[in-house]
Amino acid sequence: MTDKKKGLKELLSFYEEVLSLPHRSEIKREIRDEDDLFLLLCFSELLGIPNPVSYYTMELYPEMIERFHDWHLRMGMEKSPLNGVRCC
Repeated sequence: MTDKKKGLKELLSFYEEVLSLPHRSEIKREIRDEDDLFLLLCFSELLGIPNPVSYYTMELYPEMIERFHDWHLRMGMEKSPLNGVRCC
């Protein structure tokens, strides 16, 4: 009985893999775009854009600063656009 369950799980996992394969790059692009929007919301005040949820995003800065470097390189900026944030 356990062999049948294991085989069924492997079959379902293979089926999911086959279905998601053509859309994997689209899914990664969507996730990256959502992350970019989230970073923009977190760092919007530093860029001069008013942020209505700044009180809530302030506690996220320590965790987001590590990802900021990858973001500004992906956006085509060689150095950090923020004077107060040094990541390079």
